[in-house]
Amino acid sequence: MLKRENILIEALPYIRKFYNSIMVIKMGGHAIIDPVIMDQIVQDIVLLRFVGIRPVIVHGGGPEITEKMERMGKKPEFVAGLRVTDNETLEIARMVLVGNVNTKIVSLVNKHGGKGVGLSGSDGWLIVARKLAPQRITIEGVEREIDLGWVGEIEVINPELLMILTDSGYIPVISPIATDERGNDLNVNADTVAGDIAASLRAKKLISLTDVPGILKDPGDPKSRISRFALDEIETLIKSNTISGGMIPKVVSSAAAVKIGVGQVHIIDGSMPHSLLLELFTDEGIGTMIYRKE
Repeated sequence: MLKRENILIEALPYIRKFYNSIMVIKMGGHAIIDPVIMDQIVQDIVLLRFVGIRPVIVHGGGPEITEKMERMGKKPEFVAGLRVTDNETLEIARMVLVGNVNTKIVSLVNKHGGKGVGLSGSDGWLIVARKLAPQRITIEGVEREIDLGWVGEIEVINPELLMILTDSGYIPVISPIATDERGNDLNVNADTVAGDIAASLRAKKLISLTDVPGILKDPGDPKSRISRFALDEIETLIKSNTISGGMIPKVVSSAAAVKIGVGQVHIIDGSMPHSLLLELFTDEGIGTMIYRKE
């Protein structure tokens, strides 16, 4: 077991390397569901701010939206992994994401001594999106075209407000509700929002907090974690089913962010105590890092 002073010394070169850099942290999974884990993660994020890193938080809230819908007697529907969002579902999504999850995270940032500012994509035209075109899917051998409703795909990120806030020592907390050019709200995938915001800010890192320890060679064996891989290995990992299911869109959006300017992407288990600090400030790390070969 490392002595406390050795742990601090090991962290020093990383703190120096990351000083004044922007890091986008995407909170999802148990980081949103479990209040104890959420509190711990936010505490770590505030620590990052105090050692000179400029964190930006993007959060999801899918399970909470589903739970709220079911309590109101509304059955959730998904097409190609995206939530079908009619008027009532959009109102529930706004209620959960903006009115509940976002305010909880901001309150925790303030509790731990940081300066949190809650935002949605509608604030300051931060995220401009357009309504996603109807999706073609095959059901029981029949191809159908399904309109997902108020689901958006991002057109533009306007990061000026985020730069002003991070330059002034604030920690922005962003919910994935965007707006179109007519002022309509749209529900946007939180992983996509995090990747596009990280790219627009030229972030040093995008860190995705999930419920898995990273990319595993064997999904049943947590010890088979791949600690790092390059962009050009992703296609091979998908073909071999090493990356599969819900991890595919997360990795694809992460890869897109790295291609257009983010330094590295980290996928880590947010339920592990202080996982964020262990990934950033220790030699071994605890998750999977995706990087671009120079």
